Amino acid sequence: MIIPIRCFSCGKPVAHLWEQYLEKVKNGEERGKAMDALGLKRYCCRSLFLGHVDLIDTVAEFKKV
Repeated sequence: MIIPIRCFSCGKPVAHLWEQYLEKVKNGEERGKAMDALGLKRYCCRSLFLGHVDLIDTVAEFKKV
């Protein structure tokens, strides 16, 4: 749904980096280099970014009015 505020494993705050990461990847930068540039060195934080699927727009379609 929405990127978690903190990494599940180590507790490092990561949510503030999500939009910067998406922008770097959209501009053609490799995912690994983008994460390195943002300071995501631990494998747990990197896997959080690589495994995240942003479904908020899909779920928002089913909102009750």
